Amino acid sequence: MASTVTSRRKQLGNELRHARLAAKMTQQQVAEVLGCTQGKVNKIESGAVGVKLGDVRTMLEAFGINGDESEALMSLARAAAGQRGAWSGYRSVVPHWFRTFTDLEPAAVEIMTWHGERIPGPLQSEHYMLKQFTEFGATDVTSLVRNRLDRKSVFDQPQPPYYRFIISEAALHRAPGGRAPAVMLDQIEHLLELDRRQRVYIHVLPFGARLAAVPNDFTIMRFPDRTRDFVYIEHSAGGIYLDDQKDFQLFVDAWDRLRGAALERQETREFLKNMADQYRVAMGA
Repeated sequence: MASTVTSRRKQLGNELRHARLAAKMTQQQVAEVLGCTQGKVNKIESGAVGVKLGDVRTMLEAFGINGDESEALMSLARAAAGQRGAWSGYRSVVPHWFRTFTDLEPAAVEIMTWHGERIPGPLQSEHYMLKQFTEFGATDVTSLVRNRLDRKSVFDQPQPPYYRFIISEAALHRAPGGRAPAVMLDQIEHLLELDRRQRVYIHVLPFGARLAAVPNDFTIMRFPDRTRDFVYIEHSAGGIYLDDQKDFQLFVDAWDRLRGAALERQETREFLKNMADQYRVAMGA
């Protein structure tokens, strides 16, 4: 299966190439503006080399890009340049392979994610994430929790992405570290609260859903601008970013199958309320 690795540098290169083409400029013309070779411009657009922030600004001016679009691309350029301080302090605990995801998450127009055995990060209650990191044996639990709480700010943006979650029923039973009714009750109540937010859609895939099989966890990101849509797959050693169109469509098809088998929103709410009642009983037992 063909695939490509999406990085901040590659994303920036894609953006700059599309902007150049929209401006009807050649790589040679851009090279003359920057005072470099056409070969270097080609490497910048392919993501093979980095680019100075001043050069990005010069290119955007040459392309006639300004305002919010210019600032968005400059933010991406800063991320691609790996500016000091961007991932310092408590943010330094975020793995390098996950930083591209968190950089691009707020910029997406739509995010569709499937999780089979655990609650996805943006939906985790503080109690759940604290228990999860502790059970992992993490040495800097406080920083990890702060980072995960930071991600929740995506829901508070003036125009947040449409964030669509499908969660297996298994994830609602499997508490971090084993049986923990109090943790799971807190988590389910948190899900019910988040489901009332603008552009947040939560669907449960029950054990009885009619599917031949379920795939491993994945997240689809779509963007409103020229940034390429991609699929993110996390594994024990890191994360994979796929933006090849054929690969992307395979995961869209898998999402559609999962969504067709999952509960509707109101059915999900009733399902979660029933589970919350079960956990309350378990706590009193």
